[in-house]
Amino acid sequence: MERVITTGLLAYGMSGKVFHAPFIQAHQGFKLHAVTERHQKQAALDYPGIKSYDTVEELLDDQSIELIVINTPNFSHFDYAKKALQKGKHILVEKPFAATKAEARELFTLAKDNNKHVFVYQNRRWDSDFTAVKKVIENGSLGKLTEVHFRFDRYRASIGPKSFKEQPVAASGLQYDLGPHLLDQVISVFGIPLSYQKILGKNRENTQVDDYFSIHLSYPDSVNVFVHANMLVTDIQPAFVLHGLKGSLIKYRADVQEEQLLKGIRPSQDHYGIEEPGKEALLTLMHPEGNKEQSLIPSEKGNYLPLFSAVYKALTLGEPYPVREEQILTQLEILES
Repeated sequence: MERVITTGLLAYGMSGKVFHAPFIQAHQGFKLHAVTERHQKQAALDYPGIKSYDTVEELLDDQSIELIVINTPNFSHFDYAKKALQKGKHILVEKPFAATKAEARELFTLAKDNNKHVFVYQNRRWDSDFTAVKKVIENGSLGKLTEVHFRFDRYRASIGPKSFKEQPVAASGLQYDLGPHLLDQVISVFGIPLSYQKILGKNRENTQVDDYFSIHLSYPDSVNVFVHANMLVTDIQPAFVLHGLKGSLIKYRADVQEEQLLKGIRPSQDHYGIEEPGKEALLTLMHPEGNKEQSLIPSEKGNYLPLFSAVYKALTLGEPYPVREEQILTQLEILES
């Protein structure tokens, strides 16, 4: 590639090791140049020659870096994003982009004033399970949709060790943890809702933040979409349930990328992103004469690398980034409501 984007990571914890560094390294258009490591210096073991700064400020002052990945705790995203833009850097920001719609607007405006790009890391648009469901929606197999459910459940009854998720600080709680994933998937397919309603719950003993949410989004033509997340589900339910005039689709969460990346499997390996057999979506169509037809819908390979390709094309060719400003503003409006 003619141009290489020199890139720095603000942190080398789980997100840096798993969701960013492997893809920056795999994409020929990026150079993984530096990270911030306040305590243990581990990045060089994985990426020999990488610079390791002791502080965020030192990394932001590195004049060779064009793109900063902001993958620090949720409450710090706004401040670090603002500092990076003021230093003349493009930014790729983990979800949630900010805690409020007002903060997001300020960052988008600052980026435009400084002629810089803002990218929001909504990687689950490229999950294998979601892309399979999206294809069925777009090809019209179910006819007019009537009811759609996207959910993300787990069982964690104890209070977790990450204080920025468990204490009542900016952008904490389950809705800011999993809500950005679910809302972004919905908005990317269905667009901006006509209206929405939200319910939050606190169920774990001694919890200080929400550990349950349910959001109802209303769309034109009586299409009702529901997103749910619950930290106290022992029998995991289907992640995607869709009903339409012609039938229904059921799909369990099956994307393997996070699990594989945690094991050190790289995006370049042949078996990366391929769902396990038996995880196919179940499509049930009802024929006019009353008989059902069922079929299994396999997923294509999951891969987050296209997100980084989209960042690269936006920076070098001026192509629009698929996660748009108005989509993020709508997401945050719902989360802070």
